Amino acid sequence: MDEFLKSNYGFITSLLEFIPAILGVILFGRYKNTTVKFIIYFLIYVFFIELIGGYPKFLRNIGYFYLIEGTLIERNHWWYTIFWWIGLSTIVAYVNYQIVGEKRLKKIIKYAYGLYLLQVVLYVIFNFKSIFSPESFISIASLWIVMLCIIIYFFETLNSDKIVLFFKSFYFYFNSIFFVWILVIMPLEFFQDYFIKEDWNYVLFKWKIHLTLNIFLYLSLAVALIFCSPENKLSIENEYC
Repeated sequence: MDEFLKSNYGFITSLLEFIPAILGVILFGRYKNTTVKFIIYFLIYVFFIELIGGYPKFLRNIGYFYLIEGTLIERNHWWYTIFWWIGLSTIVAYVNYQIVGEKRLKKIIKYAYGLYLLQVVLYVIFNFKSIFSPESFISIASLWIVMLCIIIYFFETLNSDKIVLFFKSFYFYFNSIFFVWILVIMPLEFFQDYFIKEDWNYVLFKWKIHLTLNIFLYLSLAVALIFCSPENKLSIENEYC
């Protein structure tokens, strides 16, 4: 099992990401007038990020790994730090900014995301080389902005009429799924320094956790896309199953 995971982890992850991405394309007409369309764009974006992020293994397989060997991009930590974490933070902040109704809460999301971007820019300017290391401040900063936006959504839902039909909202599933995913991923980010070939036991342990979480994440999003549809009676921003 471990050898199979070593050889096929990237392929399995890409396959899992492909499922909701292609479903999003197929069902795009259903959601084209809602904020869900941006989540579909994100799912497609994630699929290509994963494909491109496998460049070290691809180059090694075709005999061109020497082109990046010994350089800052020899390992792909930087790729996921920049494109996955910043991308995730942006989509979660944007979606919740669009669907949250209370102006005070919208301002909190807006200014919190602005502060997050400022942190990222300053970090890149003053600690450029550190984004190429396994443990990066950007991923930790991304976790707090994602959690904040999700908590704000839940807070407004609990204090509004949305609570009556919350279980039928696509956005409820979107936020709930990522909330669970983040809760498990968060502790692992603090142990990224151990994610090295010399410690294959930890690498395989983390891969197994990630794989389990990705199965939950992408299949759950796929199911939500299939069984939810937009409700236009009150607002195009309310999706119901």
